[in-house]
Amino acid sequence: MSDDRQSLSDLAALTGGEAPAAAAPATPIYDADGEQIASAPAPVVSTMPLREKIIDAQGRAYATGRRKDAVARVWIKPGSGKITVNGRDQEIYFARPTLRLVINQPFGVAEREGQYDVVCTVTGGGLSGQAGAVKHGISQALTRFEPVLRAPVKAAGFLTRDSRAVERKKYGKAKARRSFQFSKR
Repeated sequence: MSDDRQSLSDLAALTGGEAPAAAAPATPIYDADGEQIASAPAPVVSTMPLREKIIDAQGRAYATGRRKDAVARVWIKPGSGKITVNGRDQEIYFARPTLRLVINQPFGVAEREGQYDVVCTVTGGGLSGQAGAVKHGISQALTRFEPVLRAPVKAAGFLTRDSRAVERKKYGKAKARRSFQFSKR
């Protein structure tokens, strides 16, 4: 390699200006013998969110969550952590603790337990599907209220709609795949 390498300061000296002061430090690249052959620029980390905050006139973020046959319309706003489902408290609507655990998962991943009030309406499906729909809606609404939280919530898989649903019944069958009992005689 030749020794006539140039840097930003050399370039500034040629043009008569000053070298940029806010230039990121370069990372040296070495060959197998340990000699420095080049320098790669340091990666630039942006703290700006890629998306904008989407809220309505009341300061709430809205999202729709879906799971199986259930559809949940979810509004979140900063508050004390109260979750209301179809006009009732979450402890009354989702009596099983596992369903309440499912609903609170997005807040746990985002480290925002007790910081948002949730109001949602859920229709269709059973309680398990409705809890999954509310979880999906809360995750979507969280990323709309705080776009920075999109990365951890997406990494946990909460933004992806779970497309699994009940398989349809086929003709000539008792259920989707179950045959009628076979009679030998």
